[in-house]
This record gives sequence, C-alpha cells and structure tokens, in this order.
Amino acid sequence: ALAALTTLVARDNDPGRESEKRLERFMSHKPTLFTGGYNPEGAIKWLDEVEIIFEATGCTEENKNVLRTYVLRE
Repeated sequence: ALAALTTLVARDNDPGRESEKRLERFMSHKPTLFTGGYNPEGAIKWLDEVEIIFEATGCTEENKNVLRTYVLRE
C-alpha cells in the first residue's frame, strides 16, 4: 500500500504531467464549448466565462491560448 501511494505521489509531481493536470483543472470548471458561427455576443460571453476560469486557476497567458483552443469547436 505504501509503495502504491509513493507511486501516485511521484506521478502527480512529475513535471511531464503538468499540462495534463492543467487541462484537468481547467475542464473541472466545466467551461462552455464555443461552437463558432457568426455570434459576436456569444463569443464575448464565452470569452468572459473562460477568463473567469483562468483567473480562478492562475493561468499564464501562454497556457490560456492552449486551453482556449481546446474548447473551440466548429
């Protein structure tokens, strides 16, 4: 049991998993998917909602772009 716990802690502290953990943290806030089309008001509302999540999670500008792209849909 101790070995399993040690493995879990080591995995969670692995710098290689940082992107995965960041995505999990972001998605746990259930951001709205932006489905595109011509909808300026919807786009502004979507950006405002996503920015609130970024503020809450302390997201960097570089990571914001990656995460925004993840929740864009055609």
